[in-house]
Amino acid sequence: IQEGTVIRGKEVPSTTDNASALIITRDAQIFAEGTASEPIIFTAELDDISDPLDLLQSDIGLWGGLILLGNATIAFSATEGNIEGIPTSEPRGFYGGSNDDDNSGTLRYVSIRRGGAALSSGNEINGLTLGAVGRQTTIEHVEVSHHDDDGIEFFGGTADCKWCAVAFCADDAFDFDLGWRGRGQFWFVVQDINKADNGGEFDGADPDGATPFSQPTIYNATFIGSGSGAPAQNANAMLIRDAAGGTFANSIFTGFANFAIEVEDLPAASGVDSRQRVEDGDLMLLNNIWWSFGAGSELNAGDNGIIGVTEDAEDSTATWLINHLTANGNTLEDPQLLSIGRDQSGSLKPLPAAGGPAFSGLADEPADSWFEDVDFKGAFGTDLWVADWTALSQEGFLAGGALGSEIVPAASIGLELWPNPSIDRIAISLPDGQALLRIYDLQGKVLQEQQAQGPAFQWSVAGLENGTYVLVWDNGQQSAARLMAVAR
Repeated sequence: IQEGTVIRGKEVPSTTDNASALIITRDAQIFAEGTASEPIIFTAELDDISDPLDLLQSDIGLWGGLILLGNATIAFSATEGNIEGIPTSEPRGFYGGSNDDDNSGTLRYVSIRRGGAALSSGNEINGLTLGAVGRQTTIEHVEVSHHDDDGIEFFGGTADCKWCAVAFCADDAFDFDLGWRGRGQFWFVVQDINKADNGGEFDGADPDGATPFSQPTIYNATFIGSGSGAPAQNANAMLIRDAAGGTFANSIFTGFANFAIEVEDLPAASGVDSRQRVEDGDLMLLNNIWWSFGAGSELNAGDNGIIGVTEDAEDSTATWLINHLTANGNTLEDPQLLSIGRDQSGSLKPLPAAGGPAFSGLADEPADSWFEDVDFKGAFGTDLWVADWTALSQEGFLAGGALGSEIVPAASIGLELWPNPSIDRIAISLPDGQALLRIYDLQGKVLQEQQAQGPAFQWSVAGLENGTYVLVWDNGQQSAARLMAVAR
């Protein structure tokens, strides 16, 4: 597939299938090699990619997704399985084998958008499904956005993934199971405020005690959830269960509606669990930053705690997990990301502030040349590698993207509000000319918007509840923001 190609999935397939999808079978390969200036885009036939406003954030599930099936090892009751959603009568749907060096081809600068339709009832297609994909496959600079299921899911195998972004998926962002043992670096997640589940749902094997259990090595992830007060389910930044192991290091987890982390802890009679992986040294959480969770702000499993606990857990206080996090360089502190936004206002800039906590206290990188040796935690240092080629950039979510404007200090353009706090009406001084004004809640949701003409404007806030909000002015070239309060 040549760089710059746009591939469209049909919303209503021409056969009796329930969804359109591209499936690369065992022993086949795909070579989809885009560039930063000419990415390869998989999207729905309804998506006019030249118009960043033609679809809403809720327009998801408009086609299926991309599925790669390989010959690597899976931890299953058999040496091969049938990928979810495809009938077992279809032999091309099988994946798994014994070749962990299998090669399913190359995905480079690929953006997968607006999918997640179901192949069969209850079997939605992930944005990118990797079934027993081997380590010789190249997966770099891949985005899944606006998807009605998981973003990227691994079913066993040893696939490696670097520079991967998952944005606004209705289920989990990253998901693995059946003994995935690959490597990951520079993973970015941002989730919708209304519909999202875990940042990562990480399972070990089926059955739980099977081998080889999931044990990937993942460095430099930034997971931004739905917002600490968002209505989305958004249960955990990470849910680790079914005896999954792995190493998760030098990463940032922030802004989830509920918990930071839950690691499965079963009664002893239930068999192996992910707590046992921690105690055996097969699951390690190293030098990560945790910040802003709806469940609480303290490192405990009780009131105001960031840790979720398995139902009927052997240790309802999760003391063993608290001890592990404390002993291995994990911190509860603001990572100082420059700007978090979840709509097309050009307000998402997830770079960490220079000199902030993301640039200190790092775990050593693995002694493995596949990993980049960097001096920062999270997916980004000073290079916003999701710029230009992603839907995040082209549809105006990123600062400086298609709809984005240069962010300037409010004082420099004379953006002022009074009275502030306000009771029912607020006066706004602003530059001459036409601009768009938006009022956001603190989770990034747009509550009101109006076109305004400078140099002055008045806005009724009688419909807003008491609280703190953000008013954003944007004239298409520049944008600025002020905090505003309503108090009656």
